[in-house]
Amino acid sequence: MEKKYEFFIAGKTRNKENILKICDLFDKYNISYYCFLKNEETMNSYGDPNKSVEENMKFFESLSLKSDVILDIFHQDLDNQKVCKNFLLVLPSGTSGHIEAGISYGMGKRCFAVGEYSGTDSLYNIFEEIFQNSDELEKFLKEYSLTLNN
Repeated sequence: MEKKYEFFIAGKTRNKENILKICDLFDKYNISYYCFLKNEETMNSYGDPNKSVEENMKFFESLSLKSDVILDIFHQDLDNQKVCKNFLLVLPSGTSGHIEAGISYGMGKRCFAVGEYSGTDSLYNIFEEIFQNSDELEKFLKEYSLTLNN
């Protein structure tokens, strides 16, 4: 039986520190989630754990689009995205996170974002709510966790 999650958390690797703080909020309220940064198999694909995020990202970005590493990450992310009820984009985010948001919206999932965005874009209306910061998100998650236990 495949694992199901309440949320799929997306963002860009260069925003790792912020994304992991958001993951801590989900842990605090015992809300299940999938986050590529917490997936050991995916993170091993990103390169050397002794190197900086930037060094590993430069290596990752140098790979061919059809390389085994890239295709494995693509399939892992999509498979896990399919089994999540909701989607959360941690801003700022890159192209991949925005594509994942569109995929989730197309799958009929509730979509949310947290953080500042650079400008108004009509397509940001796919997000049911854009939380200004982690404090606003935490209030939402606290309420959300209560609905899970009822």
